[in-house]
Amino acid sequence: PVWRERERRASRHTLSADGADLADFLGFLSRHLGAEPGLEALQALRPADLRGFMAERARKDGVGTATRARQLAAIRGFLRFLARHHGLQPLALAGLRGPKVTPPAPRPLTPDQARGVVEEAGSVENSTLLTLRDTALFTLLYGCGLRISEALDLNVGQAPRAGIGLKVRGKGDKERLVPVLPAVERAVAAYLAARGNPPPEQPLFLGARGGRLDAGMAQRALRTYRRLAGLPESATPHALRHSFATHLLGAGGDLRSIQELLGHASLSTTQRYTTVDSAKLLETWQKAHPRAG
Repeated sequence: PVWRERERRASRHTLSADGADLADFLGFLSRHLGAEPGLEALQALRPADLRGFMAERARKDGVGTATRARQLAAIRGFLRFLARHHGLQPLALAGLRGPKVTPPAPRPLTPDQARGVVEEAGSVENSTLLTLRDTALFTLLYGCGLRISEALDLNVGQAPRAGIGLKVRGKGDKERLVPVLPAVERAVAAYLAARGNPPPEQPLFLGARGGRLDAGMAQRALRTYRRLAGLPESATPHALRHSFATHLLGAGGDLRSIQELLGHASLSTTQRYTTVDSAKLLETWQKAHPRAG
């Protein structure tokens, strides 16, 4: 939708989702009111109308809480746009709360599974260069806890160096310094050597056609490797980031330090990434707590 593109500079995926959500809502209003809704009808919307739409989506279409919350957010944005640019003052927004969304707990891989991703990528022989690329990328994601977008935004001149650290530009254009393991440096260096040591301004990770690697292609590559290794479907690029945080915490890492490494603005976000089994927590408590004995 043009309103979303102008107001929020949203991605094409968000634009597509918002368009579908608004089409669902306007279709509901057409059935509800007996005619396509114009500005006058939208002006007269009541909270009950929006609740009716949410209830219908849950009852007839079986959509979950997260989807309904997303749809309500799209409708709110659309009505605010009309208020700013067309003088619409909808009463329906006042005091209306969306469904409460409880984010699912991330499912980290075990240390053996995380290593298995890297080892499986390194064992595939269909394309030496692509194999080295995927091994470097997956090692970087797990070894440094990067978001997939952060890794793919890097150029050759920003290749990770052990002992120096890696400068990463994350959400909100905030920069952070991440320590680099020797294994990460070796994996990336092997890939760059196979590319003939390209100039620093080139993308660090290239797609098959020579441009910057797309996140969707990276996810597809990991799907291939996880099938070969017999890993669960939860083994995604982002799961490697989850695993980085969880394994650090399980080894005694400080939650605040992990927050800085991940580039989280809120500690509560970091806590969602750090799932440690109860037995490990009890073992740590018994070793560390002065009254445990």
